[in-house]
Amino acid sequence: MSVALVILLFSAFLIFLFTGFPVAFVLGGVGVLFAVLGSVLADVWGYYDVAEIRSIGFVANRIFSTISNYSLIPMSMFIFMGYLLDRSGVAERLIAAMHKVLGRTPGGLSIAVVFIGVILAASTGIIGASVVLLSTIALPSMLNAGYARWLSAGTVGATGCLGILIPPSIMLVVMGDQLRLPVGDLFTGAILPGLLLALCFVSFIFIVALIRPETMPATKDSAERFDRRALWDLVGALVVPLVLVIAVLGSIIAGIASPTEASGIGAAGAMALAKANGRLSWKELKDVCYATGRTVAFLYALIFGASCFSVVLRGYGGDEIIENALHFLSLGPNGTLILVLGIIFLLGFFLDWMEIVLIVAPLLMPILLQFGLDPIWVAVLIAICLQTSFLTPPVGMALFYIRKAAPAEFSLADIYKGAIPFVLLQLFVLVLVACFPQLVTGLL
Repeated sequence: MSVALVILLFSAFLIFLFTGFPVAFVLGGVGVLFAVLGSVLADVWGYYDVAEIRSIGFVANRIFSTISNYSLIPMSMFIFMGYLLDRSGVAERLIAAMHKVLGRTPGGLSIAVVFIGVILAASTGIIGASVVLLSTIALPSMLNAGYARWLSAGTVGATGCLGILIPPSIMLVVMGDQLRLPVGDLFTGAILPGLLLALCFVSFIFIVALIRPETMPATKDSAERFDRRALWDLVGALVVPLVLVIAVLGSIIAGIASPTEASGIGAAGAMALAKANGRLSWKELKDVCYATGRTVAFLYALIFGASCFSVVLRGYGGDEIIENALHFLSLGPNGTLILVLGIIFLLGFFLDWMEIVLIVAPLLMPILLQFGLDPIWVAVLIAICLQTSFLTPPVGMALFYIRKAAPAEFSLADIYKGAIPFVLLQLFVLVLVACFPQLVTGLL
């Protein structure tokens, strides 16, 4: 009976998911519906064979605990910080300075985009805003320089997604809350894998530029303007965002401030930077506050819905069923880890990272930890795997962001073609981090 109820629960979720209803309402609605069903089974039909089948009280308690959760406060502050930095003019100044310095380097403009993406990732962590910003300011320049459209789109999409892994990442904040892991440790563990991923992007671009120079021709006009002043412009453009990044991440890693306190430092620094660049009018501040409010409300709605769904699933014994199924396969720690990452990778084709983090990861994580695996290492592996979900169709959000913000010359085929090599690079880094856990644990 328990297995039938769990299968029915997942089936109802999938059916309503593909009807087009918002995911948060689907998760919460299905959870409450089956909580009521559990009460009916217990009170009317006298069926008490499922543990904790009276789930309505648990649903209410879970929502209250989510609202009062101190560990989720950094999420709203980092989102506010990200939106302010996206409007502060940092990216425009960086790409102009790097265009001058890297003009004659093979693939120089694409490499500049990766560097800027790393700075944005370490400053904002908001994927949608970063991808749209890079699409708006970089794709026209790359198109005018004669860069191949598929490679330009792939570079912008993959680079814009670095913020999901490089701290301060909103996803890592949510994962820390859901998996009961210290957010500061997750931030520290994700630094080297994030930088390794960016290095792989740069290496791939450089190799392609050498093998197929026609895809990324050198921009001689920008090289002619390179001088000592251009170098100082680049240094000046880098100093302020790097100081902000060091203040936020450095205070967390050094143990000076908690993630919540560091997020407040970042928000204040982003306001000061926007003010210094003349981008902090009352209208801008109001727009940023509204955008932050909408994004935070959306994320909390998903968290509420997923909390309702997961507590009912556990009430029906779903976690025990999944655990017993994986143990029955007898794959051992490495085989089980590969299977779990494979499931998450495939789910990324159809689900957003938020649903996977809120529903799937808390169910599968305890099974992996029973094998004695390091929880921070496993969580970072899951994060790298989830990063591919932004570039894999049909629901890869970065692909839609590019389609919306790119010039008309970029077709959907160009965008999909450009995403493929970068997804493979992400999987390559996933394998490297899986083989060498020191890449995550070395800084802890």
